Amino acid sequence: MRPKIFTMTSAFGTTDTAVLLAYFVFTMAVGLAAARKGNSVEGFIAADRALPGWLTGLSILGSFVSSISFLALPGKSFASDWNPFVWSLSMPIATWISVKYFVPFYRRAGSVSAYEHLEKRFGAWARSYPAICYLLTQLSRIGAVTYLMALPMSVLLGWDIFDIIIITGIAVTFYSFIGGIVAVIWTEALQTAVLIAGALLCAAITTFSVPGGPSQIFYTAAEYGKFSLGSFSLTNLAETTFMVTLIYGLFINLQNFGIDQNYVQRYITAKSDREAEKGLWIGGLTYLPLSAVFFYIGTALFCYYNAFPDLLPAEYANKPDYVFPYFMATELPTGFRGLLIAAVFAAAMSTISCSINSSATVLLEDFFKRYVMPNAGHRASMLFLRLSTLLWGGIGTCIALAFTRSKNALDAWWILAGIFSGGMLGLFLLGIISKRASSPAALAGVAFGLCIIAWMTLAGKIPILPPCPFNPYLIPVFGTCAIFAGGFAASILFSRIKGKK
Repeated sequence: MRPKIFTMTSAFGTTDTAVLLAYFVFTMAVGLAAARKGNSVEGFIAADRALPGWLTGLSILGSFVSSISFLALPGKSFASDWNPFVWSLSMPIATWISVKYFVPFYRRAGSVSAYEHLEKRFGAWARSYPAICYLLTQLSRIGAVTYLMALPMSVLLGWDIFDIIIITGIAVTFYSFIGGIVAVIWTEALQTAVLIAGALLCAAITTFSVPGGPSQIFYTAAEYGKFSLGSFSLTNLAETTFMVTLIYGLFINLQNFGIDQNYVQRYITAKSDREAEKGLWIGGLTYLPLSAVFFYIGTALFCYYNAFPDLLPAEYANKPDYVFPYFMATELPTGFRGLLIAAVFAAAMSTISCSINSSATVLLEDFFKRYVMPNAGHRASMLFLRLSTLLWGGIGTCIALAFTRSKNALDAWWILAGIFSGGMLGLFLLGIISKRASSPAALAGVAFGLCIIAWMTLAGKIPILPPCPFNPYLIPVFGTCAIFAGGFAASILFSRIKGKK
């Protein structure tokens, strides 16, 4: 039996609107209730270091499961295959390393800033460099998440996506302005639970919407190579192979867990070392099966529209990020549709709010207190946090508008994250592993790494640069290795020069 073709004007009904509004009000109420504990600087940025591990774990998971996961991952597997899932396969390895080394390191340090220890190791520049890289990465993240949240709203309601992005940017900035990390973590945990339930519901609905059910999905997907994880070549570093994606995922996840303010801040909010480790295990390991669900949804959607090709409008055929929102608009039951859209919207809000909050923390701890007002009191610090929140919310909204020109948001986000991260994991590892590395050696390593990153990023765009034979996903990998290797080699060289004097 052929499914009924819905019109977009009837897709979002009164029940859906009521569910959307009720859920939004409930979420805001939870966030505002928790925000009462964020009136102090310590409460605003560290939740008074009193949260349980299960809560921080759900929040860490929520940092991964934003609208990027909910919409871009199905869009990616719909358009191609499961190669991006290899990124998730690196998560258990990165989690184990981080629990064993990174969490104890930051818990002992005690600082809310993820970069303060680098100043103690190499000097002020080593604190500012990764902090700037982090701020640029978060602006890209805010833009990607906001854009992907606006997609289903635009498809469902028929509103202009630019208007949705601007309205959302204002709302999220206001929410971040009045809240703190406590409000962010509680709302993020709530959204994560709802998103997990929503993902499982969507997987079930898409499965049984395909004629023939699960067996037909696996048959069609196998026929078109949709479950492929990519080429297993160990020497091809130009294409998006299994190994390229796995290495990229490992480096990015180690960077996330090891030197990303978002995650380091969550370690600090936990009430004990054990709870911090538990939170990271919960967040890191749960993402692996959950991401598989999102990729499966995209594959099932491919099989569905392969069986009924006339149900997918031609304008969405080359816009994979729009396919899942369109399916939600036309095929999900009334009520569930509103709940899922609300979950996507609210999850984006909490994720963006977290990025804004952590960015404001970095601006306060690593720049304002470091260079402008070292002895800033409570009033000055809170004022600066509020103003930073407004600034970062506004810039992030502008970047979200720029994302509307992207063909695939996941590709754009991964590349931007790799470029802006600047290989800062290499500097972190150099400081921990190499005891002889000095500040000049570390600076030489960073300069070498930035040259590699600039070459890989700009090759092909500037005629004088030689072409880059490597996949763009390898930019953070080569950048990290170049900084570490360059700094290590420079430390040996400088030691020998010093010894000859």
